[in-house]
This record gives sequence, C-alpha cells and structure tokens, in this order.
Amino acid sequence: MTTRRTNPKVDAVIVGFGWAGSLMAAELSRANMNVVAIDRGPWRDTFPDTPLTADPDELRWKTRRELLAPPHDTTLTMRNTLDQTAVPQRDFGISELGGGVGGQGFQWAGMAWRFNPWDFRVRSETIERYGMARAEDGELQLQDWGITYAELEPDYDRWEQIAGVAGQAGNLRGKLTSRGNPFEGPRSREYPTPKLKTLRMMEIFNKATSEMGLHPFTIPCANVSQAYVNPLGVTMAPCTYCGFCSSYGCGNYSKASPQTCVFPALLNNNPNFRLITNACVTRVNKAADGKSVTGVTYIDQNGSEVLQPADIICLTAFQMENVRLMLLSGIGKPYDPLTSEGVVGRNFSFQTVSGADLWFEEDHINPFIGAGGLGSQIDDYNSDNFDHSSLDFIGGAGILTLSRDGTPIANANKLPPGTPRWGSGFKRAYSNYYQNYGVLFNQGTSMPIKRGYLDLDPTYKDPFGLPLLRLTYDYARNDRAMATFTMNRAIRGRIAVQRLQLRRETIHHGDRRVKPYDRWRRHGGRPDQFGGKFVPSKLGLPQRLRRRCIGLSQQRWVQSDGNRGRAGVTRGARDLRKLRSQTRRIAEGLTNGRVEKHYWCARRCGLRWLSPPGGQSLRFKSIARR
Repeated sequence: MTTRRTNPKVDAVIVGFGWAGSLMAAELSRANMNVVAIDRGPWRDTFPDTPLTADPDELRWKTRRELLAPPHDTTLTMRNTLDQTAVPQRDFGISELGGGVGGQGFQWAGMAWRFNPWDFRVRSETIERYGMARAEDGELQLQDWGITYAELEPDYDRWEQIAGVAGQAGNLRGKLTSRGNPFEGPRSREYPTPKLKTLRMMEIFNKATSEMGLHPFTIPCANVSQAYVNPLGVTMAPCTYCGFCSSYGCGNYSKASPQTCVFPALLNNNPNFRLITNACVTRVNKAADGKSVTGVTYIDQNGSEVLQPADIICLTAFQMENVRLMLLSGIGKPYDPLTSEGVVGRNFSFQTVSGADLWFEEDHINPFIGAGGLGSQIDDYNSDNFDHSSLDFIGGAGILTLSRDGTPIANANKLPPGTPRWGSGFKRAYSNYYQNYGVLFNQGTSMPIKRGYLDLDPTYKDPFGLPLLRLTYDYARNDRAMATFTMNRAIRGRIAVQRLQLRRETIHHGDRRVKPYDRWRRHGGRPDQFGGKFVPSKLGLPQRLRRRCIGLSQQRWVQSDGNRGRAGVTRGARDLRKLRSQTRRIAEGLTNGRVEKHYWCARRCGLRWLSPPGGQSLRFKSIARR
C-alpha cells in the first residue's frame, strides 16, 4: 500500500453504486449537491458487455456466473451455533454480489414486489391479533420496521415509474380491482406499463388455483411491456420474452437496471457527480468527538490509500457489506446474542422457499419463452392473509409458478428421476421433457431469531488484512412449521413440492434501543450517516424493490426541511407424518399422475433433503387448453 492522499471534499459520498446508490446519486446531484460514488467493481454497461448483437452466453453468464463478484473477493464465514468455529464459503452462496457497477441490479431476475402493510408492523400486528406469547416465544426477536406501508408508498410508486414496472393493480386507492393481487396494500395509481403476457404454465396455474377459490395474479415484473419513457427521460423498449434475464444483462433495454434506467440521466454531462470504480472502501472515518463522520477511506485500483472527505455518507452496498463496514468503522454498538443488546448485525434472516419441478405429458410448455420475473402467484397463504390462531407459527408464503429459465445447459439436469443421464436415452428424454417442463415453488417468510446475527470473524481476513464478516444462523422453529404448513397447502392445492432453499436479509427498526437507524435510515438519527438495506425480518417477497424505495426516501429527507441545512383459510395437516401420507393424493385440477416424495430434515449444519427408497417420478397430464 502506497502513500495516503486526500481528495477534495464533497457534499455526499455514496458507497456502492447499484440501484440504491445510483438513485440517490441522481436525486442528490440534481438537487445541486456534489456527489462522489465509490464501487469496488469495474465499469459495466449494456454495451459493450451484454449487447443485443451478441448471442446470450449461457455458459459464461449462467453457469460460470461471470457477472458476479468471485467468492474469493466477497466471501464470509458461517456457523450454525455459537459453539462452532465458522469457516469461509468457497463458492457462490448467500453472498451473490454483483461484479461491477450496477451490482445485482444489472443481472437480477426482475420481480418487482411491494410488501404487504402487515409486513411493516409484524410485531405489533402479531401481538394485537394473537397475543404477546406468540411474539415472544423465547426464540423469535420480532420488530416493526419503524416506517409504515403508507409512508413508503410514494417511494414505491416513484421507483416503479423509474423502472417502468409491468403489472396490474389489485388495490387501487383502497378499491379492489378483481384483476391484480387482492391482498396488496393500496396503490396511489396503476403500474406504469400493463402486465406482461400470460404464458402456458401460467394458464395451467391460474385455472387450477381459481377453481380452488384462490386468487392468482400476474407477478409485477421490471420488464416493460411496451415502449416507455421514464421520469428521468430514459427510453426503454418492450420485452421480447427472450428468456435470458436472471444472471444476464438485457441488451434490449427492456429489463430495468441502473444501467438502463438511471445511468443515462445521471452520467450525461453532470458536473455534480463523479464515479470511482475498482476501489474498495475500508472504513468510514469518524470525527474526533466520535459522534459524526468526516468521510471514507478507500483503496484504489493501484493499491493506494485515499481519503474522501464528505459531509454525508450513504452506505448503499450489499446489505451484509454495509454491516461489515459499520463494524470495521466502529459505528454503532455490535449485537450481543447473549444479552440481545446492540444494534449492528442484529436479526439476520433468510427467505424460506420450497418448490417442485414438473413435467406435463402431451403439452407444450416451452420454458424458453419468458422473462426473469414473469409468472403467476397466489398470496392467500402469505403474510397474515389467513388466520393463524390455531397454528404454531406466524407468516406464510406466496405460492407461484414462473415462465422463465429455459436455458438448455442448466435444464439438462431437470429431468424426471430414472431418466438416463447419458447417451441416446438422455437425448430422447431431453428433447421431449424440455418442451413440457414447468416449475412451482413457495416463496416464504423467515422471522428473525436471537441467535441469528453478523459480526467480525476473529480468524479469517480479506486481502487487505481486514476481518471477514461472520454469520451465525440456524433455522427457527417458526419457519420450519411455516414451511411444513405451506408445503402441505401446496400439495392440497394440487401443487407438488420438492425442494427447500433459503435467502437472506438483515435489520431496520423504529426502536432506538434495537436499531442502528431512525425511520430515514440515518445512523443514530444524525444527519450525516445513512445506512443502506436494513430490515427487521425477511418476508414472503424479495427485498429488492423495498431497498430502492428506501434509497429514494433517504434522498427526500436530505433535500427536505427535515435536514435543516442537511381472507380466512382452515388449518391443514402440519406434522410430517400427515404431510407424507398426503403426498400420494394428487388431485384433479392440475394432475393425473404421481408425485416424487422429497422430505427435508433440519440438521446441525443446515437443511438436507432425504428421498425415501422407491420415490415415484412426478409426471402430469395437463388440463385441457382453454
């Protein structure tokens, strides 16, 4: 590391130049503030990285994941319990960070969800409806967000307009429309572009679930359905349903990304903005009083240590990187799992997801045609949309199907059990089953627990000699019960469930004793330190849209006077024995076949799937076309 140097002071530094960072940079620089954004990755754009004139490279982008940051640059250590020694992840796992500017927003799938109003007040709503004992069971550590759906709705709307989200409102200014999601919170206006097309797998799902009295709707998707010009003046082209969305950049300029929706407006002759790439921020610098910040220190691409002074620091990197940077900088009190005191690193949680691969005989699903976030979902069993009084958990899952991921290499493994994996038998089977393959899964909640947290690892360090982030987490009893219930509901709903996987999040809350931020994500309520992506729990929808809305609400505070010169369902079988006995009963609406039985068990080091001997293949005869 060479001699330290100091850059000229600016009004605001943004650490991490993805969706949240680019949106804040655009809004703040437009308000005449001098802004510097710093990103550890290289410059990346639709052209020349993923242009329309080049064929999508599945091997490069989907299999080798070359758009992601390599694990040796961004890994963390993990353990399940406090008495274990954490070890580093050696492959892509829960930390799939984008490998360049734009972050994961460049190659994301494009589901553009809003959370249910219940999701923002999960602790208060649980106590009001089910009593204190349900909220404080000795393991869970529930928290409200400190901000309500109504307060965030204008920022939801603002981001959707910037991204050109395609969808159909289910609740428009408090009035149900009967076309969209009837369980969503009130929207102030319709989506900016109409919902995407309904493809074959969605037709099958919609018909089966409607006949059960459920409420299917098209998932809101950040792929514009028609030509569109966003509020920043950027033009987007209609989606062509090429199927290359998740893990790919969009050469057609149809999928919303920072590169497509924000960069053209932000970077076009903007004297108030500067971007520094290939630079890793190692700490936020505090003033002598320890109560305010003066800037950041970063290592540039030449290995030089650089100081960047600023009045306001915005941490908008991947949420786990934000936590690590706060811990390295001594900002906030680290969480202590033994006393439940402290705020930074508190309440790590995943998203509990279960699903199934399906093959429909005598049909033509054609998974190659689709879009990353295109599908149908029911929210009848999500959030608190059903009565939990007789159940032993809170939360739920959205049950959905997707019309995407028809990539030939990846799908070569998606064949019914017993299918030859080599030779002419494999070729015949794949040529048949590729065209009638579909997917279903439950996208479920995961509630925070007292022993789920992030801190700095005492042993392992990064290339700069700084401690890696350590994750301590094991699945909560609540989430196991929820997964069993929703798996059973999927089976009883003519949907066969096959596998379980998980995702992640961390914390934001309105109680100053258990949070590092106030409602504007200012650390300790101070006007110069902004945190990025902190939530109290992981709910039954992806977090990406919420993060972008929080970024917009932060910039509104900076520019405002606040800155001052700165439906009921019944209980089904929940135990595993009853669940297993019911897997044989595949019913009329979707199927006329057999289900392959897969069960999960929780082990000390995580979840593992067990297939009982003689498991039967999952094949269906499709319902008649409409």
